[in-house]
Amino acid sequence: MIKNIMVIGAGLMGSGIAQAFATANYNVILLDSKYEFAQKGLDNIKSILSSKLEKNKITKEQFDSILNLIKISDNYEDGKDVDIAIEAVNENIELKKEVFRKLDSICNEKTILTSNTSTLSITSLASETKRKDKVIGMHFFIPAPVMKLVEIIPSLNTSAETLEVVKELTKKLDKIFVIAKDFPGFIVNRLAPTMWNEAMFLVMEGVEPEDIDNAMKYGTNMAMGPLELADFAGLDTVLAVMQSLYNGFNDQKYRPCPLLIKMVEAGKLGRKTCEGFYKY
Repeated sequence: MIKNIMVIGAGLMGSGIAQAFATANYNVILLDSKYEFAQKGLDNIKSILSSKLEKNKITKEQFDSILNLIKISDNYEDGKDVDIAIEAVNENIELKKEVFRKLDSICNEKTILTSNTSTLSITSLASETKRKDKVIGMHFFIPAPVMKLVEIIPSLNTSAETLEVVKELTKKLDKIFVIAKDFPGFIVNRLAPTMWNEAMFLVMEGVEPEDIDNAMKYGTNMAMGPLELADFAGLDTVLAVMQSLYNGFNDQKYRPCPLLIKMVEAGKLGRKTCEGFYKY
């Protein structure tokens, strides 16, 4: 029975995953390399929950219950007996491999190790461990407490038992899961950023961003246009995904748009820098 969770990485994604599990009544350890980073992640959760409390979307009892289920740490040893560890650090393969080596050496042999990577190889991460059958991808979408989808990505060595455990766990989080193959980008990040990248080629050819976004919103019923979404995701993140797809498949159709590369070099990264394809 899954009850105890450790999330490694207390940024917006990691803290959101921790909140999602605590909301579903799981005990959660939110871990980061420094205690103050973990505390910042917990403070972010408190801020979100406080806003929900003020708007009467949760009760004071729910507020207290969620926070009481989350503990913060900077010591991997605190998670040695968790049922599942979820890696949610920066999208850097060497950093993630280091995390998996630590988890494998510290966590008990029954612990399932998962990664929240959006593009990187689960099989490659599993190769860093002695429990390849218990390694699997569990890709949440930001904000994790709100977004319904979780991509589940078995590696070439993931056991059927591990897959079933993670599928049932995802259901208990009140999420919808899809099973993706272990290829770069999986499903969503193979399709969406590719469309955003093509929209950037249109801008480079002289089409106005507003016209592109309006065409897709009113012609295909998208809630947000591709360039609005790219700005929201962060243009540096979009570039990293496109580079991962391009390198992973060695296919010209994934070539990052030169305009995207220039904008990232100029520090115009979208909403987080107040300027991308739009100004904020």
